[in-house]
Amino acid sequence: MKKNNDLATLELNYKNDCLKMKLILSVLLFSLPILIFSQEEDLNSMKNLDSVVVTSYKTESIRKTSLNVVSLKIDSLSKYGNFNLTDLMARTPGVSMLTTGVAIAKPVIRGLYGNRVLMLISGMKFDNQQWQEEHGLGLSDVGISKVEIVKGPMSVLYGTEAIGGIINVIEEDKPKIHTKETEYSTKFNSNTLGGSLQYGFKANYGKRWFRFRAGIENNADYSDGNNKRVLNSRFDAYQVKSTFGFEKKNWTSTNNYMGTFNRFGFIFNDVYSFVTPDARWSRALNVNPCHLVLLNILSSENKIKLKNSNLFVNLGLQSNERMENEGGGAISLNMQLLTLQYLTKWEKQLNENNKLVLSSLGSVEKNINFGSRKIVPDANILESNVSAYLETSVKNKLIFENGLGVGGKIIQTLYTPTVNSNEKIIHPFTKKSPYYNVFTGVTYFPNNRFNIKLNVATGVRVANLAELSSNGLHEGIFTYEIGNPNMKNEQNFAFNFYANYKIKKFELSVSPFYNYFLNYIYLTPTNESWYGFPVYRYKQQNATQCGAETTLRFKPTEALLTSVSYSGMVSITQDGNYTPYIPAQKINGSINYTLKARNHSPIQLYTNADYCFAQNYVAPFEKKTPSYWLLNAGASTTIVKEKVSYVFTLAGNNLLNVAYYDHLSRFKNYGLLNIGRNIAVNIKIKFTGATKK
Repeated sequence: MKKNNDLATLELNYKNDCLKMKLILSVLLFSLPILIFSQEEDLNSMKNLDSVVVTSYKTESIRKTSLNVVSLKIDSLSKYGNFNLTDLMARTPGVSMLTTGVAIAKPVIRGLYGNRVLMLISGMKFDNQQWQEEHGLGLSDVGISKVEIVKGPMSVLYGTEAIGGIINVIEEDKPKIHTKETEYSTKFNSNTLGGSLQYGFKANYGKRWFRFRAGIENNADYSDGNNKRVLNSRFDAYQVKSTFGFEKKNWTSTNNYMGTFNRFGFIFNDVYSFVTPDARWSRALNVNPCHLVLLNILSSENKIKLKNSNLFVNLGLQSNERMENEGGGAISLNMQLLTLQYLTKWEKQLNENNKLVLSSLGSVEKNINFGSRKIVPDANILESNVSAYLETSVKNKLIFENGLGVGGKIIQTLYTPTVNSNEKIIHPFTKKSPYYNVFTGVTYFPNNRFNIKLNVATGVRVANLAELSSNGLHEGIFTYEIGNPNMKNEQNFAFNFYANYKIKKFELSVSPFYNYFLNYIYLTPTNESWYGFPVYRYKQQNATQCGAETTLRFKPTEALLTSVSYSGMVSITQDGNYTPYIPAQKINGSINYTLKARNHSPIQLYTNADYCFAQNYVAPFEKKTPSYWLLNAGASTTIVKEKVSYVFTLAGNNLLNVAYYDHLSRFKNYGLLNIGRNIAVNIKIKFTGATKK
């Protein structure tokens, strides 16, 4: 009887949450026509939404695609004082981050993360064994110009894993023709007494260009809002990037190399019983437990202009080596994932109103264990996908998009001692998983003020290696995990709506969404135990998600911009339980002001406040978190003198030193708070000159 009452309570809470969100959206949508009809027509006062994005399948203005796309410009040194690239993306409504301290952060799009969010690097899929929550990505913002976030499935083109969204990381562009740029930059963080150094050089000789980037980062343990040290939260990183590009007749080629080495101190159950505190500002990572990620990526992006069409061919080779030192300096876990992949697209403007895009991708992966401890077995993985996309424009005000993709994935596990040997439950297997996806969308923009988007899409995700083949002790969280080779494909049916209206000094955007999952995969505890350790098993059932993001901007003068945004969602499985790590509802308010003075460079000032609601709707055995609010502020200016520019940035985060638990922080499970006050100081110097012709 109690179980039935609990289920009824959960269902009632879920309905109440949806009702609250519907009420918020109703108020916003009711306000929209009032704004539209209460203002006079003044098209000259409007700026076109003409920001160009390089989305998954085309280069297009944001307003001309039915996808919900957010484009973020990235500088080599952010003015917001963020510790990592994910932290910067999480400032976008609907985007959060799953963290293990300030170093390890994974992007979360509308409550979905890990293998449900696909990341692109130089146009290629980024594979890095991201199925484990506490594992770092090994990426940084060094040499990146822009990040595009696609909310919603794009499985038509990219097949499995693009079920929750896409994060497209775009490298910096070449400099102007016959120019060269040299850049030096540094950053200091007060909380960790650490920071970074970067160097960059790039040159454009007309038909060929190249660049080189290098960076180093080092931070000690952070302090929380109670000024208490969080032991072993330290990290360091080393990055190198280079690019060589050229043009030959109808062929343009950009070839990239990226190499990174990251070390992240990590914390597990009872870590304070095993680790002896060292000097307060120690950065040693050779004794205490730490993750190590060695990443190497080679990629080649090619565009070939054919008669009345374009052919794009991308090739990539990735090596991701993940190692763990559980204490004492010896490497116990050592896994290497090798990935060879390609992506081809053929684009043709059939006539004035119709454009066709055909694409094909394929990848071959090999997972190899070298260490004494093994989480998943050695495996071979193959995937291929083909798709067709048609765009139809009607009177330049209405655009229809339709796509179809089919593909398949094969996972073959190999005999690996201690994982699938004779005494284990799961033995080596071969799993073949065919799939198909559809996408349809419409975009309507009757004038420069109004933009409406609606798309309906399916997404698919083949269960990852851990979900299929885990069969051992996960020492990081002291649980014994068992997978299931018979899992079905996870299928998503998504509905996304977006409306944007901009008039004179106001701009309002509303974006509700609804996802229905078939065979949603999750890890759940059981009544079993293994030598005293609790046994967890991967299971499946249907799940439902709904939520919304909305933003209101007000710009009374050229110098002043204010905005307020809201994001919130709920996610519940068929049995009435909430899924883990649902982002708490959040409201953000910000003020940006440009201070101009005669004969002086303008100074950009900003302040923002984040309010996160209490998160009481949690998965079984997941901890609830109270509400909190954070105050941030900063200033930046650029001084240009002849061929030299100087950029100075000051950023303060959590200025009131609030002691809080973020619901998507894994540290909350150990009673560890998030980072307290941090003041970041950035300085960048750039020299510009001419190359020899």
